[in-house]
Amino acid sequence: MTRKKDGTGDDGRRDRGSRPTMTDIAKIAGVSQSSVSLVLNNMPGSRVSDDTRAKVIEAANKIGYKLPTIRHTIPTEPTVEKDMIAFVVDEISTSPHPVVSLDGVRDHAFEQGIIVSAHATRSNPDLEAAILKSIVRDPSVIGVIYATIFTRRVEVPPQLANIPTVLLNCYSEPRKHFAIVPGEVAGGFAATAHLTALGHRRIGFINGEAWMDASIDRLKGYKQALATADVAFDPELVLSGDWLPLTGYEGALRLLALPRPPTAIFCGNDLMAMGAIDAAVKLGLRVPEDVSIMGYDDQELARYTTPPLSTLVLPNYEMGQKAAEALIDIAVHKKKLRMMTVKVDGPLVVRTSTAPPSRPG
Repeated sequence: MTRKKDGTGDDGRRDRGSRPTMTDIAKIAGVSQSSVSLVLNNMPGSRVSDDTRAKVIEAANKIGYKLPTIRHTIPTEPTVEKDMIAFVVDEISTSPHPVVSLDGVRDHAFEQGIIVSAHATRSNPDLEAAILKSIVRDPSVIGVIYATIFTRRVEVPPQLANIPTVLLNCYSEPRKHFAIVPGEVAGGFAATAHLTALGHRRIGFINGEAWMDASIDRLKGYKQALATADVAFDPELVLSGDWLPLTGYEGALRLLALPRPPTAIFCGNDLMAMGAIDAAVKLGLRVPEDVSIMGYDDQELARYTTPPLSTLVLPNYEMGQKAAEALIDIAVHKKKLRMMTVKVDGPLVVRTSTAPPSRPG
């Protein structure tokens, strides 16, 4: 009988002394490793078909995988299956970002046989207290993902002291909670570095509101990218906006009216970049031939501007996935994760609103 690279033979068995793994079972059964894990660990609430379950058990027996022992006990009282994550956010209807994060949480959790309930507090302390009271008393809840619409420092409510909690798009005192936030410094750097790589040296920056964490960090990234390209920082080229198209429009008009106007404008989000494109058109300038425009967020609208907008992804979906994964690890798999703040970087999306400068900066 021949042996494959993974140590298995034609019958799927491994060499003696080689311990069979869940990966081996997944290959033989023709299912995903997550399905194998759900079956072999007998995870409560897992939505695995009887056919898949039978394939996994058969494959495990075939290669001699030692199945976990299931101890049958007689409950003294009815038990409630713990199969729910509570997603608590301060606002969900005024921005697409928390909705996308919720999608990431929901999709990853459902793959693990867990559902998600969403609660918007509207930043109302009384409403939040009532919501958290209900969550803590619900025996089906495995834990809480506590999220905010804008990245910021939070005081974690005391009601969550004894329930597994992961922070999403927010952070608290170091080493007290596991937190997931976007890598905004890296994002500002990547967006600006894209423009310097094209040859731009006069790069305007229309940022968001100056007090916000996202604005502070994106400005840091902008400055770092300029320094890396040996371009001097010019405060005259930096303006603050409010994330809406009008301030992008007004800011671009101001920048393009300078004696030495920028050859490219980086906007703190896609909405302000839309306004900047409109300003360039009003002045009779072509994008990107006369001025490049760069956005941030990669909202759906970025694909449909004229021209389509180069931008940087704000990784809300991936952040939601990672938050759900961390919470399930802590609450279900009982892993001892180190309490830390994890920064998730988003990729650059290059479309046709950016190009090399047609004139020196």
